[in-house]
Order: sequence, then structure tokens, then C-alpha cells
Amino acid sequence: MLVCKEMELSLAVDPTNSGGKTTKLMETESDDDEECDGEAWEMLNKGLKEVQNALDENRLLIQQVNENHQSMISDNLVKNVALIREINGNILKIRGVYSGISVSLCNFVHRRGVIKKGIGKVEFADL
Repeated sequence: MLVCKEMELSLAVDPTNSGGKTTKLMETESDDDEECDGEAWEMLNKGLKEVQNALDENRLLIQQVNENHQSMISDNLVKNVALIREINGNILKIRGVYSGISVSLCNFVHRRGVIKKGIGKVEFADL
């Protein structure tokens, strides 16, 4: 017998998170201990929070770059080089987090499939 319950997950990819948007995901459980792995949800939540923090930081950095550009003061324009490099670094960090999430979720799905087939236990990849 399958039992479904709803879970809410904040949309961390919305840099403004306007209106506190959430999306509902369905989690299925069965009487055969096929509960959703809390470790996977924790990893996903941690990764999305990290992405949101980097996006928030980039939003502030972009505002500063725009203010510096509008001022047309040469020192402020020089500062933009470092700010843009920091923005680029945050984008690379976001890419890395999404890549890690993807690998971990693939490992989770693979592990669940192996366990369902009774082949044995596969360990979650440490990232």
C-alpha cells in the first residue's frame, strides 16, 4: 500500500523569493520501509540554501556595480572589476552546488533502485 504526503520546499532559485513562493512535492511511502531518505532531503535543502545565499549576494554586488557605473567616478569604475570577479566566483560556486546536487540525487536514485531490487546496500556518495 502506498501512502502519499505533501511536502513544501521553498523555491531557492528565485533571487527575490517574492511572495514566499513554494512548490509542493509529493513524497511516497510504503509499508516496506520505502520512506524518503532524510539525508537526501537534507542535502537538497542545504544545497538550495547555499545557492540562494550566493544569489542574494550577487544581487547586492550587482546593485553596487550599477551604482559605481552610474557615478562615473574612475575609482568606483576600477572597483567594479573586483566586484564583477566576485559575481563570477559566486556563479561558479552556484554551478558547483547544482552539479553536486545532481550527482547526489543520481546516486540516491541509483541506491534506491539497487535496494528495491534486493542487490544490496549502496552508500551515499560524500561530496
